[in-house]
Amino acid sequence: MGARLQGGKACPARPCPTVAGVATVRAVDRPASLPHAPILRVLAQHDDLCFVDKPAGLLVHNSTWAGPRERTLVDEVEAALGPGWHPLHRLDRQTSGVVAFARRAEVARLQAALAAADKRYWALVRGHVRAPLEVDHAIVDDEDGERVARPAHSVVTPLLLSQVERCSLVEVQLLTGRRHQARRHLKHLAHPVLGDATHGKGPLNREYRERYGLSRMALHARSLTLDGRSATSPLAAELVTVLRLLFASAADHFV
Repeated sequence: MGARLQGGKACPARPCPTVAGVATVRAVDRPASLPHAPILRVLAQHDDLCFVDKPAGLLVHNSTWAGPRERTLVDEVEAALGPGWHPLHRLDRQTSGVVAFARRAEVARLQAALAAADKRYWALVRGHVRAPLEVDHAIVDDEDGERVARPAHSVVTPLLLSQVERCSLVEVQLLTGRRHQARRHLKHLAHPVLGDATHGKGPLNREYRERYGLSRMALHARSLTLDGRSATSPLAAELVTVLRLLFASAADHFV
């Protein structure tokens, strides 16, 4: 059994899932006029909802805090699928994985449904996480200028322990949707995401970059189930390369 961190008391946690499941994806070629742009992978598409695969380094959309305007995932989706698609949520620039888009008429309904969505991330973290943990730790979200602590709940489940470094591959299920929730809760557990420049450890990030070529934050939005529809994102190639070095005995899982 794992433990739940709430008021210093331990409670039962969910069983550990297996490292399995590979999505079937459809690549949409970019127009010849945009040879520099990444190829958009559509994970699943419905009349009112679609799931796409965001690469690390790409913004979901432009904003004042992100700096000068640049090409974003919103632009990629519009170029590939046509106008009228709107993102239902964000991923950080350096996080890869599933992002849901909806038609304009369905945005409000599907954004409301996100509260009950099944959101799972995979993360490479410092230290050996040996048992599942449920985390009940409020997060201060000051993005809108108000420093208000809001309830935040996550389930962290170990998937693999490295035999060559003191690190783990874990799954994080978000039961709420706070800004940087997975990253902040893993930091709270003293298992920060490797490559996380804000909530991680600089010297450790540099060590993994030099030894294993980890040049990005090792956080991936693995799957999303929303309104009865779901999609799973294959691990990004640059993460697969690092994970195969750290978890050689499980290399076949990283496809």
